[in-house]
This record gives sequence, C-alpha cells and structure tokens, in this order.
Amino acid sequence: MSIPVSGRLANVATDIDPGGPRLTERGRATRARIVQAAADQMFRQGVAGTSIPDVLAAAEVSASQLYHYFADKQDLVRAVIAHQVELVLDVQRQFPLDSLASLRMWRDAVIALQDRRECQGGCVLGSLATELADGDEAARAALADGYAQWEQRIRDGLVAMRERGDLRPPADVDRLAVVLLAALQGGLLLTQVSRETTSLRIALDAAIAQVEAETVAQSG
Repeated sequence: MSIPVSGRLANVATDIDPGGPRLTERGRATRARIVQAAADQMFRQGVAGTSIPDVLAAAEVSASQLYHYFADKQDLVRAVIAHQVELVLDVQRQFPLDSLASLRMWRDAVIALQDRRECQGGCVLGSLATELADGDEAARAALADGYAQWEQRIRDGLVAMRERGDLRPPADVDRLAVVLLAALQGGLLLTQVSRETTSLRIALDAAIAQVEAETVAQSG
C-alpha cells in the first residue's frame, strides 16, 4: 500500500531478475540498489523527471552496471513497477482488514504517514499510474495487475469477516473492496493538492462506514 515513502523493505521482487540469467548475490544486491534508487527518484520527481544519470548517482553505480541489468529506461520502469507492487502487497499484510478494528488501524496509519510527509507524495502506485497509464500500454497493464492484486488482498480480509459471521452473508465484498481502495487513492490525491489530511480521513471513514453497515451487529 502507500504507507512507505518508497520501497524500503528488504527481500522484495527486485532482488531477482525475472526472465534474465540467475544472478549472484552481489548481482542481486546491485540490481536491487538500482531499482530502489530509481523507485525513490521516480516517486519524488516522476518518471519523466528522472533521468538515467539521476539513477546512476543515487545508486552509486556506473552506466555499464545499470545497462548490464536493464536494456533501457523503459525496462527499468517495468522493474520499478514490479518493485512498488511487491512493496504495496508486503505492507498490506500488516493490515489484514479482517475486522473493523483492523480497518481503522489501517486508516490511522495512512493518515499518520501523510502527516509525517506533510502531505507531499501520494501512493507509490498511483503516482506511476497517473503518469504512465495513458501513454505506455505495457506499464498500464502491469499497474492494473498490481492494483488487482492489492484489491484482492483487501477483499480477502472482507471475505474473512463474512466467513466469520461479522458481515451479513449477502454483503458484496467485491464492491466493498473497490470502495476501500478507491477511497484511499482519491483521498491520497486530495492530500497532495490540499496539503492536509481532512479529505483522506473523510474518504476512508465513509468507506469503512459502508463496511460497518454490512456487519451483523449493525443489521441486527
């Protein structure tokens, strides 16, 4: 999800080179450092605003090292998307969203992060999607797949609530998962514009209220 400023979790998908030759431990570390540096730069400056020299300087690698792992900037962007998707899914595991209490903890964590950031920067996937979705079909598809996985993680928590009897059997967990994810994405965007978190809190509270309305206790 959007809780980290950028990718700072270890052992994510960027430690390997999917579809490429098996990397040595040193090679994995170098590749991961390049992707991490690119992710940081692209989150802060945008994809268009991040040059290969920017990444080289941030990762402290040479051009030959970078081009050993990536054919071009587009190839590096694909790796950044994969990295950020894995990061979001990793962080989401901390918030299973399988209870109202967990949903509220998730809300509070997201809001606290934006307060610490002074509302600069939004979602690590959303920022990429805004810039790439209309002009890069392969990137759009990769981001769509990432969002689908994220939505599934949210849905899994709601399914657990329903199976446990906390949600009414007819509760539409597919719709509720979209509501929660859309509230997060829209709320984060509004924080960037307004430089305060009121809109984010309102959006998430409204989404959580829809889940609460489907609880057995509420319907009873």
